[in-house]
Amino acid sequence: MKKIFLTLLWGMCFFVAQAQEELLKLQAETRIDYQREYVDGTSIHSDSGFKGRYLNIIANGTITHHFSYSYRQRLNKAHSDQSFFDATDWLYLTYHPNKYWGISVGKQVVGIGGYEYDRAPIDLYFCSEYWNNIPCYQMGVSADYTFGNKKDKIMIQFCQSPFSTHADDIYSYNLMWYGSHGWFNTIYSVNMIEYQPDKFISYLALGHRFDFGQIAVECDIMNRATDHQTYFFKNCSVIGEVSYRPSGYLNLFGKVSYDVNKTHVAADYCVMPDTELTHVGGGVEFYPIKGNSNIRLHAFYAHSFGCNGNTEGAIPPKQNLLNIGIKWKVNLLSFKNKK
Repeated sequence: MKKIFLTLLWGMCFFVAQAQEELLKLQAETRIDYQREYVDGTSIHSDSGFKGRYLNIIANGTITHHFSYSYRQRLNKAHSDQSFFDATDWLYLTYHPNKYWGISVGKQVVGIGGYEYDRAPIDLYFCSEYWNNIPCYQMGVSADYTFGNKKDKIMIQFCQSPFSTHADDIYSYNLMWYGSHGWFNTIYSVNMIEYQPDKFISYLALGHRFDFGQIAVECDIMNRATDHQTYFFKNCSVIGEVSYRPSGYLNLFGKVSYDVNKTHVAADYCVMPDTELTHVGGGVEFYPIKGNSNIRLHAFYAHSFGCNGNTEGAIPPKQNLLNIGIKWKVNLLSFKNKK
């Protein structure tokens, strides 16, 4: 692990030295939790105790006025001998021909709507069954167009299917809209995703965020359907979260997710048929440095009930989670463009 980190750090320093106009911001972040898990009253020792959740290296910068890059490597995630990219969340280069357009190539976040899906995993505590099973980082290309005084952005993306471990040479076709309009914000998407060659599962994912001063409400609605399925809410996920921030130090939140699949069609690899599962809980975040989110303490409790059609699923029914932990982020290096 130490050798990998030093290699990445030396490579970044050398690259910056060669590219005089480059801007680099290099960061590291991690989260350490203490957790207790019980399922139907039985302690799950394998998922209890101290846990190192994430250890990430993040780099962002500009090479020239028209080119920028973004990179995040998860150092605590296993990868194969053949591909170091297995543990790379994203690594892409973006070309900006003007202030409206961006064209990106590399490993990216698959363009699926919703605020739970969009948030960094290190900032999530308990999630829907869908979120726990979707492989959301894939190789591909995308183009985005920003308009409306930077309040709206449309993105179209062609990438490897999240389900490429189930079949070779399959892809995902994604169209997204990001809207930022004061108290009302959106992340919408329409997706056609191959789960087998020439077989598609379609998503309609609608993410909403409402900001009312110290109170924020997020509501995600995702409907999934395969060929010849036109009905709604037979296979879907609904996620809602309310947060209240009374001060710069404190945030209180409550969250519920509902995953259901009553289609009896073996096409959804994330939420299996015969699933009707609810996950509910709440918690508190404390930021000891006002106006700075680089250090955060948290505590939460979550409970699940219903039925999970996947016996190896991420969320077993009658699960109880109690968790306390800390996240911190540090700035390692920063290089400014030469004027």
